[in-house]
Amino acid sequence: VGICKQEMLQKKKNAVLVDGVILNGPIMDSKAGEKFVEEACKIIMEEVIQKADDVTEKVCEWRAPETLKQILDLEMRDTGESHQKLLQLCRDVIQYSVKTSHPRFFNQLYAGIDYYSLVARFITEALNPSVYTYEVSPVFLLVEEAVIKKMIEFIGWEEGDGIFNPGGSVSNMYAMNLARYRFCPEIKEKGLSGLPRLVLFTSEECHYSMKKAASFLGIGTENVYFIKTDERGKMIPEELEKQVHRARKEGSAPFLVCATAGTTVLGAFDPLDKIADICEKHGLWLHVDASWGGSALISRKHCRLLHGIHRADSVAWNPHKMLLAGIQCCALLVKDNSGLLKNCYSAKAAYLFQQDKFYDVSYDTGDKSIQCSRRPDAFKFWLMWKALGTTGLEERVNRALALARYLVEEIKKREGFQLLLEPEYANVCFWYIPPSLRKMEDGPEFWQKLHQVAPVIKERMMKKGSMMLGYQPHRGKVNFFRQVVISPQVSREDMDFLLDEIELLAKDL
Repeated sequence: VGICKQEMLQKKKNAVLVDGVILNGPIMDSKAGEKFVEEACKIIMEEVIQKADDVTEKVCEWRAPETLKQILDLEMRDTGESHQKLLQLCRDVIQYSVKTSHPRFFNQLYAGIDYYSLVARFITEALNPSVYTYEVSPVFLLVEEAVIKKMIEFIGWEEGDGIFNPGGSVSNMYAMNLARYRFCPEIKEKGLSGLPRLVLFTSEECHYSMKKAASFLGIGTENVYFIKTDERGKMIPEELEKQVHRARKEGSAPFLVCATAGTTVLGAFDPLDKIADICEKHGLWLHVDASWGGSALISRKHCRLLHGIHRADSVAWNPHKMLLAGIQCCALLVKDNSGLLKNCYSAKAAYLFQQDKFYDVSYDTGDKSIQCSRRPDAFKFWLMWKALGTTGLEERVNRALALARYLVEEIKKREGFQLLLEPEYANVCFWYIPPSLRKMEDGPEFWQKLHQVAPVIKERMMKKGSMMLGYQPHRGKVNFFRQVVISPQVSREDMDFLLDEIELLAKDL
């Protein structure tokens, strides 16, 4: 104690003050910080990772917003909280958050836990890199290059380019802007003034990000022509051809077609070959939003779903969905390898992308991005791919689709369950008709009552914590369940439980 006091006195004696602030030594208590990280990691291990496949755990511990605000003590104060209070906050956050790694979380187009991807996230969070230049992020830039190259191979291109970015919505926006830049390169400097009325085409079943991108980029949502789809949710090529002719007749300038490989609700795959024929005929950029369905390319059995994708000019693909690379992990891949991506987005910041560096500056890929700071998302996919190999990733896709097929066959066997359509991917859409409605005549009153069933069942499962399953109305159809199989921790027993639980929760409806 005497030695510590002497050291403190010596520091005070030698203190350098600027504006009343002592500048000697660090301000952070490293030992306390290390101890907190160690204990917090133990909580994560015990409460999240070790319980990830435990079906006896609740998917969520539901609390109403006002109740949860009180439990979490969200207020920030002038003085910091104690070590123990912070650890308790960590426990509370975990307890009241949705467990997306739970085998009975079916609510979104992502689910489950991949341990290799998780470790990759721990590493990148600890290193806190930003992927724009080789000097500051050497390993992660090389990893991204390797992953993009491999993804391009699966699309079927001989060469290409790409960039990882925050979400499929951003990938679609990148592609829309890139297509517009190729159509009229002067827009980068001169802006929108003087341009013709630009028009793009996408299906009625496309992701809502297409409208958002058109709005954000100044194209305008009225200039997005939505193409009719068939009963399975696939774009009808003949309708696309009609709309292209209509746009030209109106004096508009068509520049882009966005096809979808794996629609959000029905899991439909547009006929890419026929759409590519139309794009070639009319000189249109073909973008394929394969954010959800792109992972089927990994499977030799199911890659046929994306037949013709090699003819696309750009592709959005999210490995964080079916392949479990961890949110977020999303790539925009571009067939052009002549520098179109960089030319479109570069701003040539001299303080970051100096051309007289001591290494090959072609590795400074950050100018291909609309971001400056950028997370090393490719690393999660890379470490997982290294661990499992392509065959391991393929097995995940094949098993998910086999489980979806099992669920479909079970739905057909059970009274009260009715499929909307035969799925071709992992989206299984169905109604549950409770006993009280089964003898009711088909008509407006029946459908009105059935519309109210799914929300009640959803509320009950959430409050019970037994599972999470999404529902929605869609294109004139009343509320139905959309079950999505992804996680490799899901089993046949979970499929059976899902149907049993819906019957149990709805027995009095």
